Amino acid sequence: MLNSLDLEGRPEDTRVVVAMSGGVDSSVTAALLKSQGYDVVGITLQLYDHGAATHRKGACCAGQDIHDARNVAERLGIPHYVLDYEDRFRESVIDNFAASYASGETPVPCIECNRAIKFGDLLKTARELGASVLATGHYVASRRLPDGSRALVCAADSDRDQSYFLFATTREQLDYLRFPLGDMTKPEVRELARRFGLEVADKHDSQDICFVPTGRYTDIIGKLRPNAMEPGEIVDLNGRVLGAHQGIANYTIGQRKGLGIAAGAPLYVVKLDVATRRVVVGPREALRTHRITLREVNWIGDGALDAAVRDGLELFVRVRSTRAPQPAWLRGADGAYEVELVGGEEGVSPGQACVFYDAASGRARVLGGGFIQSAVAESGATAGLVRPQRVAEPVRG
Repeated sequence: MLNSLDLEGRPEDTRVVVAMSGGVDSSVTAALLKSQGYDVVGITLQLYDHGAATHRKGACCAGQDIHDARNVAERLGIPHYVLDYEDRFRESVIDNFAASYASGETPVPCIECNRAIKFGDLLKTARELGASVLATGHYVASRRLPDGSRALVCAADSDRDQSYFLFATTREQLDYLRFPLGDMTKPEVRELARRFGLEVADKHDSQDICFVPTGRYTDIIGKLRPNAMEPGEIVDLNGRVLGAHQGIANYTIGQRKGLGIAAGAPLYVVKLDVATRRVVVGPREALRTHRITLREVNWIGDGALDAAVRDGLELFVRVRSTRAPQPAWLRGADGAYEVELVGGEEGVSPGQACVFYDAASGRARVLGGGFIQSAVAESGATAGLVRPQRVAEPVRG
């Protein structure tokens, strides 16, 4: 007999660990599973020195959030534990975040937090506690496939979908993870919180960079990687000096505002040259990219990645969390992979993620993704490519 978490056995005999951040989403996740009879254990991770951020709106896993998670657990009558992950979080997320900016990239710390901390260390802890699954409040869903494995699919609420930040989830992790909110909208979740009598029902949503107390990410970069804040020149595509800057970390590819230079036409950041500490600017058309190379590619589609892309795989990709998936081709082998964008894209930045989908909208399946190593703008890059009318079925193993 399968229960609502797609597990064999009775809910009362099934232990579930819920990652509780203190926000409304994870709190409702815990409340839902408790109401369905599961043996729920709540765990909150203390991820950073929360003293300065204790009462700041949008701070995730800060002091107030731990307090809120504890109160929710007490109301639900479930065990609740706070685990000190500060050292691990600093090493895996904060240090990497600063190093990435110092190297001219634009990182996405939430991806690394999910991969290394929540779905790495916390998942291991959940197993040690005898839990059958780890449940989170992410807006994404998983579905059982005919072979018994699980697929990651987009949330029903497209405005809240968090699949972009979870592309690095492995097949093994997916088998152990559950996302009870994947079929709900945010208003529905808040209404459930009110029905359960949770004080966090109207709590402000957390922001992306949870560990930045002031909201200025450059404060952290300047402290950990001061070289990224050294002054340098702003130059055009021909190397002509147009102005000066106070640190490469203040800029990202595609940026237009805040350049501090006067020009007859709009200029955008098209390149960050770390070696020379130069910010290179140019016209909008210089941002157009047709080819992206990837590193650290994770594949959760059917079969083996190299078999699936041997002759080129038609799919859809998202190169930023706020952009819609667009048609593309994925090619490569043996750890070296390249994405060709059928329609091209602007402002693609190294360090961001390129996430693979089997459809452009709706409850699309996530096939994996990788981190952008480089983006190449070249005329004629789409020659011979045709916008796919449908996505080819991934090779089944």
